[in-house]
Amino acid sequence: MRGNHGRKCILTISAALFWLIAACDTALAQNADTAGPAAQEFAQPTDLANVVTLLKQLQAQVDALNAQVNGLKIQQQAEQAESAEMRKDLALAKSQLAALENPVKGTEAMQVQPGPPAASTSSPERISRLEENQQMIDAKITEQSQTKVESSSKYRLRLSGIVLFNLYGSRGNVDNVDYPQLATPPSPLFTDASFGGSLRQSQLGIEAFGPTILGARTSADVQFDFAGGFPQTPNGTSFGIMRLRTGTVRFDWQDTSIIGGQDTLFFSPLTPTSFATLAVPALAYAGNLWSWTPQVRVEHRFTISDTSKLSVQGGILDSLSGDVPPAGLDRYPSWGENSGQPAYAARVAWSQKIQGQDLVVGFGGYYARQDWGFHRNIDSWASMVDLTLPLGTKFELTTEFYRGRALGGLGGGIGQSTLWNGSFIDPTTEIEGLNSLGGWAQLKFKATPKLQFNGAFGQDNPYASDLRQYGGNANLYGAPIARNQSAFVNFIFQPRSDIVLSLEYRKIRTYLLDTNSNSVNLVNFSVGYIF
Repeated sequence: MRGNHGRKCILTISAALFWLIAACDTALAQNADTAGPAAQEFAQPTDLANVVTLLKQLQAQVDALNAQVNGLKIQQQAEQAESAEMRKDLALAKSQLAALENPVKGTEAMQVQPGPPAASTSSPERISRLEENQQMIDAKITEQSQTKVESSSKYRLRLSGIVLFNLYGSRGNVDNVDYPQLATPPSPLFTDASFGGSLRQSQLGIEAFGPTILGARTSADVQFDFAGGFPQTPNGTSFGIMRLRTGTVRFDWQDTSIIGGQDTLFFSPLTPTSFATLAVPALAYAGNLWSWTPQVRVEHRFTISDTSKLSVQGGILDSLSGDVPPAGLDRYPSWGENSGQPAYAARVAWSQKIQGQDLVVGFGGYYARQDWGFHRNIDSWASMVDLTLPLGTKFELTTEFYRGRALGGLGGGIGQSTLWNGSFIDPTTEIEGLNSLGGWAQLKFKATPKLQFNGAFGQDNPYASDLRQYGGNANLYGAPIARNQSAFVNFIFQPRSDIVLSLEYRKIRTYLLDTNSNSVNLVNFSVGYIF
């Protein structure tokens, strides 16, 4: 625009100069025709001197304008070069960020934490990481010429997941050989040793990134695995049925988010790190509350300082009570849904940056009403605390504890929710919620950015006094379980960001009420490909 303005000025001055010279010539000619010879001789030098003076002035102005236009051209060229350089830097930064981001949103439960900053690693490790990043950037460039996953709305989709192969061996009896949670009594039909393999814990996810609505970025995702049971066919244990895990729709503003769908328990956000049990979170029924529950929640984040934040979450959830639905396509309300109201939950968390890592302390609460028929209502509730504590750059401690009542739908009380003192279908039979408490803790050692070691212990402890008072009648197991303990150690090695290897040893001990306990030792080797 500046260059066009300069050229317009030059054209205007040139036109004025041409008009002035023509006017001067006309005036001289008229004067020469009307004046006498003496006057003509006198006027001609004077007029010519004025014209020369005017020409010099105009020439100086033209030269000044030319210099200004040249300066504007130079400035414009410099700005264009600077803009091109900034676009290159931005494109490079975007490509590096895309190469480094985790491609599997659905494997957040694995909690494979990133290693220390690159500055703290040795030179060969940095070179290895740079080579891997370069390979991923090259793959991204090659990917641009490939066919993309498309949707009918034409908005961007991303396919993600993990192909996970587990080899396992056990000494003892368990409730589920693929991903056990309980040790069971010996059976004359089975030996106390087993060995097998499975792909059932592989996961598949689809993410969609939609338009901006009312200033909020919209997105959605859905996650599946293959642990939904077995077809009734020979060797059906190798043909796992696909199962819905989570699926959400999100509206994300700068400090506020609204999430609706089926998701994990936001008031119990932490999970131990394990690739041996992805179908069900590690230490489930051993102090780790979990469920995939339909819900709507709101999150708001407050910035206290440059290194400190506060987040507040609240929402309503489907009131799950842990009962098993009947076979078939018909769906009946659970005992929690039978109450006619949702469950309510909230969480407040404070985070503080410490040497580039997050110290997080959270407090959560949960309440639901359950109607077990004949208007036998009980209150289900839980209060909990969670902590993520960095211990330098190599170690990290994570832990959660809860205290609650009638929490079988969330895995509390080892899945036992209520007790009764007579026939369940007798209206005079009393039904009471089972009190329980539990928790777990994990210590993580990040030896290198690619290698970590984890050790964890968890315990769920229903109140034995409640079990004795009501004669041990429970709605889930044939015999009441008074305590369940689980401990594991593992290592996780990621030679590349898309390849993971893990070896884990786990011990489970389950205590029946006022009798002996059952224990089992398990070893699991996992090979996973993350995409």
